[in-house]
This record gives sequence, C-alpha cells and structure tokens, in this order.
Amino acid sequence: MSTQSQKLSIKEKIGYSLGDLSANLVFQTLMTYLAYFYTDIYGLKANDASVIIFIVGMVAAFGFNPVIGALADRTRSRYGKFRPWILYTAIPLGVVALLAFTTPDFDYKGKVIYAVVTYTLLLLLYAANNLPYSALSGVITGDMGERNSLSSYRFVAVMFAQFFVQVFMLPIIESAGGGDQAVGIEIVMTWLAIIGTVMLIITFLTTRERIVPTIDQESSLKEDLGDLVKNKPWVIMLVLTTLVFITLAMKGGSYVYYFKNYVDPASLTAFIEPILNGLGAIGVNFFGENPVSAGFGLFNAGGIIFMIVGITFSKGFADKYGKRDVFGVALFISTLFILAFYFFPKDAVILMFVSQILHGFFYGITIPLLWAMIADVADYSEWKNNRRATAIIFSAMMVGLKGGLSIGGALVAWILGLYNYITKEAATVPVEDIIQPETAIEGTKLLVSIYPAIPFLIGAGLLFFYEINKAKENQIEKDLKERRLSKQ
Repeated sequence: MSTQSQKLSIKEKIGYSLGDLSANLVFQTLMTYLAYFYTDIYGLKANDASVIIFIVGMVAAFGFNPVIGALADRTRSRYGKFRPWILYTAIPLGVVALLAFTTPDFDYKGKVIYAVVTYTLLLLLYAANNLPYSALSGVITGDMGERNSLSSYRFVAVMFAQFFVQVFMLPIIESAGGGDQAVGIEIVMTWLAIIGTVMLIITFLTTRERIVPTIDQESSLKEDLGDLVKNKPWVIMLVLTTLVFITLAMKGGSYVYYFKNYVDPASLTAFIEPILNGLGAIGVNFFGENPVSAGFGLFNAGGIIFMIVGITFSKGFADKYGKRDVFGVALFISTLFILAFYFFPKDAVILMFVSQILHGFFYGITIPLLWAMIADVADYSEWKNNRRATAIIFSAMMVGLKGGLSIGGALVAWILGLYNYITKEAATVPVEDIIQPETAIEGTKLLVSIYPAIPFLIGAGLLFFYEINKAKENQIEKDLKERRLSKQ
C-alpha cells in the first residue's frame, strides 16, 4: 500500500464533493420527479411507469453495478483505478440525462420504448460514473478522521443539489416552459447536463488516489465475491442501504403528489404568503406564483436546510460515539417525524412544515455516515482477508442504492395505481383540472407516512447486528496502519 500523507487539502475535499453535487443533480431528479414525470408530464399509465422503473432499475442494480465494480477494481492507468471512469463518462452521462427527460412526439408504444431505452442508458452511465466515484473515497485516504471529514464535505454538496432540485426545480420548470412542464423540464435538464459535466471534470482534476493495493494483495473476482459473502458488516450495509433508499425514493417521489392533491391550497397560501413576501423583499423570487409549487419548494427547503445543519453535527458525534450508534439513533428519531404525516389534516400546514424540519435535522446526521461506513467495510475486508477490493464492495452498495431507488420509485407509481390515481394518459380533462378520488388521496397520505417509515424502522433495527462500533473502528485503523508500514 502507498503510505504517502493521508491528509487532504480543502481544495481536494471540495473538488471531490463536486462529483456528488453533479451526480445528485441526476439522482435527486430521478428520486423526486421520475414517477411524476412519467405519469403527469410524459403521459404513461401508472402501472406502466411502475414496471419500467422497477425492471430497468433492478437490471441496473444487479447487472450493471457488479460488472462496473469488477472492471473498476481491475483498471490500471496513469490516472489510477477510479478517476478515469469519472472523466470518460462525464459527457455521455449529461447527454443521456437530458434525453431521459425529453418528451418526443411518439405514439404510446413508442413512448414506452423510448422511456425504457433512455432510462436504461441513464442508469448504466450513472453506475459507470458514480460507482467509481464512490469507491474513490475509499482510496483517497486511509485516515478515519479525514474520511469522516470528506464525507461531510461530500454530503453538504449532496444537500445543495437536493436543495436545488426539490426547492427550485418545479417553479423553474413551470417558468421556463411558460406553463408547459414538458418544455420546461427539457430546458432545465439541458443546463443541469452542462453544469454537471463541468463539475465531474473538476473532480477528476483535483483528486488523487493514495491507497494503491500492492501486487500481493491482488485477487480474483471469485476471491472478491467469496470475501463479500463472508463479510457480515457488508451484508448488513447492503440491506440497510436498500432500505434507506426505498424510503427516500418513496417519500421523495410522493411529496409532489401530496402537495398537488392533498394539502389544502387556501391554508398553504395563507402560510407561505408572508414567507414569500419576505423573500421577495430581499430579492429572492424563484418560487413563482403557483401556491402548490411554491409551497412544495418551501417545504423541501425547510427540510434540506436542517439536513445540512444535521450534517454539521455528524462528524463530531461519529468521532465521539462511533458511526454505528449515531446512525441508528438518528435514523429512528427521524422516522417518528415521517410517521406523523399520517395524522395531519389537510389544513395543518404548520405541523407539516415543522415535522419536515425535524425529520430533516435527524436524518441529516446520518447522511455522511452511510458512505463512510461502507468505506469502513472495505477496510474491514482488507483487515480480515489481507486483500483490498474497494470498488466491488462499493458496487454491492450501489446495488442496494439502485435497488432501493427502483423499488421505492416503482412503489410510488404502483401504489398510486392501486389507489385509483388518475394519470394524464387516463384523464378526460386537462391535467390541471383533474380531481382525484378519495382513494387516491388516501394512498398519497400513506406514501409520505406509513409506507416509507417501515424500511427506516427495519434499518435502525439491523444496526444492532453491525459489529463495527467505535472500538472496532479504532482497532482496524491501527492494525492497517501497522501492516502498511511493515510493507515499506
């Protein structure tokens, strides 16, 4: 192993974090708007949208990610193992992200085929870019404190991407398209593709790979897979990652329906009007005049701002108590505020906003810890087996991420269909004039409360069986440092 300095400059931490800012412009758009785009803008039936999101997503999770992980671990270039993947996929990822949210003038069958092809290409390129990017965090430094710090930088960047997508994107789409959301989303995605590509190139230029396996640590794919199966912390993190992203996709993709069809417009307008007036007085006029999109944006803004506040507490808590314990407690508390949404009447706007803020704060504490814990699992595997296979460990986690995103996103469309939600394709009146049945409104309530709370609660319970606590973290770091020094 390379034993050069494991300290990271602020420039490198910021440069690395821009990669996640770029990736999350895509990921957050998928999580927040994909189901809504397919049912209310693109014009697919809810069941067809559900099938596409699920099948393509699962193929990507179990097909693309392991292959990319194995290839990345075996990549050799003057740029390292993982950085070349970030560079060479930057432009194709931007182009395909734009195509996936374009609405061509096809018949219904043509639209289904186009959606399948573009979504498949998008998930393939996302895996080829984001999996090596994530694995890069495990080889930038072996210092646990620096790794925690890097994760904090990274996920502050994630929150900025999430803030834009969930707060400003819907009003901007409506404004850019002059009320035509299909035109608006194409314009917005064009700019996001350009900006995201530039940020990925900056990530490539500003980062270095410091942990380089020596020849005696190289292994076959069979050995890597065997190590994974015997790695209990990896199995737990795989299941936990899947559960977390099922919840995030489910509730994240449902809020737009919740505001459009459940929240009382008059109560929402009365609550947000003073806020919008205050923001307008200081020159912030990004929310438009539609109270639903403005309220949706402000609601997400409150949660994201307090997620960022929670992130700032994460490193201190993790350094003191260990990642596992902090993650479990914060995840459980955040879930209570998701459950609360089931009990709110449609005019209880203040309670909705407060619950979102408190959920955001406690969930924010967990955000930097997930990927830092996965990097710890890579260290654990090296510690136990004397072989390091960073990318394949991260690829397995990407299986959980993609699987969770696909299951959660498909559940949104499927449950809406189950509760008789009227889509654009099935409507006999303009989309803005559709009145949803009571069953669809009840399904929308469940999609932001009871259903997404279940995976989070299971995930919190799983952490009781995760053995890498604070003491084990310190032992692994100490032993690996000594082992690497002995190989100089």
